[in-house]
Amino acid sequence: MKVLQVIDQAFRTTVEEQDDTILWLTRSMRGAGGDLQVLLSGHGVHYAVLSQRQPPLELGNWKQSQPAELLRDLTDLTESGVPIFVVREDLEERGLANLPLQAGVELVSQTGLVDLYQQADQIWQW
Repeated sequence: MKVLQVIDQAFRTTVEEQDDTILWLTRSMRGAGGDLQVLLSGHGVHYAVLSQRQPPLELGNWKQSQPAELLRDLTDLTESGVPIFVVREDLEERGLANLPLQAGVELVSQTGLVDLYQQADQIWQW
């Protein structure tokens, strides 16, 4: 069964010493043999931009010592064979279209989304 993981929110759970929950879940499912694809849309397109990093967080005297490494997580996913797509128009809408993207991330237009959705047996929207 092919599952398309659609991530349209960004930086939800990355204030703790962990990565984006869905990227972590996708990697775990891939390790167990899952047939997965990731689609970054909406605010989730920020993950694909090579210059975006999650900064360390400080609250009072506490400082997060290990911020999330989203670009590493995307690299790990692509290296494990998980295709990652990003919606071109969502990048453009946010002024990110001219920035370099993470290696292995493929651009898809809004009209091309139809094919991605039709290829999937299940679509999980996060």
